[in-house]
Amino acid sequence: MLRAGIVGLPNVGKSTLFNALVANAKAEAANFPFCTIEPNVGVVSVPDERLNVLTKISNSAQTIPTRIEFVDIAGLVKGASKGEGLGNQFLSNIREVDAIVQVVRCFDSEDIIHVSGSVDPVRDIEVINLELALSDLAQVERRIERTKKQARTSKDAQAELEVLTKLEGILNEGKSVRMADLNEEEFLLIKPLNLLTSKPIIYATNVSEDDLASGNDWVEKVRNIAAVENAQVVIISAQVESELIELPEEERADYLESLGVEEGGLKSLIKATYELLGLRTYFTTGEKETKAWTIKAGMLAPQAAGVIHTDFERGFIRAETIAYNDLVATGSMTAAKEKGLMRSEGKDYVVKEGDVLLFRFNV
Repeated sequence: MLRAGIVGLPNVGKSTLFNALVANAKAEAANFPFCTIEPNVGVVSVPDERLNVLTKISNSAQTIPTRIEFVDIAGLVKGASKGEGLGNQFLSNIREVDAIVQVVRCFDSEDIIHVSGSVDPVRDIEVINLELALSDLAQVERRIERTKKQARTSKDAQAELEVLTKLEGILNEGKSVRMADLNEEEFLLIKPLNLLTSKPIIYATNVSEDDLASGNDWVEKVRNIAAVENAQVVIISAQVESELIELPEEERADYLESLGVEEGGLKSLIKATYELLGLRTYFTTGEKETKAWTIKAGMLAPQAAGVIHTDFERGFIRAETIAYNDLVATGSMTAAKEKGLMRSEGKDYVVKEGDVLLFRFNV
């Protein structure tokens, strides 16, 4: 399952956003630092209108969306890499996530104190990114000391040492591993370290409801930072998200429209995460169930089958596939086959976004 860690300074709206995204979450949103002491975890369904359409076509008994896990982690402060605040407890909790969602405060409020006394998203981002880089630097330096001994007799260790030395220089400058020019082989060498600054990052700019449609000057400053880092930016309003929860489903679209936006923060955040991580969705559908599956872009049919079960990949024979739009246009699998729109694909087929697949395999 895809995991995203929600991080940020205290009082930027992290826990309010988490509570809104994960309606049954137990995180406490309060106006003081460290109100979230333990990482709160919530699993949400990934919204996808195509699932309901396929369910109707197949008359499925069940509809099963793919899911994403959000981890709400205690607020970070300057000096966390050296143990300030919750220190290493915070840092260790985000080593296992696939992507980092950094919530950045881009709204002013006399009622909600800022840990640094004023609103400045550029400063806030620098504080967090520097602490993550310092934590990575300490880990890289420890690894270098161990690898030096092995490098005397091992070519693999020599290769790793070269990469680590390169990263040491970058991290010493306060830069992230994401900005290092590593090839695939070099990245694989340091992947086991699970370095914090190697993870893809999404800046979630938390604005007031008045700025939700178009953002503000603070959001533009965040976008400038993201452009340099090849990161994603989404505009969200934690307050609006918490208000959406209180509304009946049929009134939510009207409320968002009144604010000048088409979708809520959850959809925006998930779209950005999928794009950043290069993820795709394919579907399986039948009378029993219609289900969405998440895969990496470029996956071949056997690998995509393996997401369902490893036996599917090992015994893969072929995949019967049809594009979602073609199936919807014809109205049924039978009609799609009659029109020649259902194809039989082999082991070299690259699964596309929105493919509807039926796998044939040997047990």
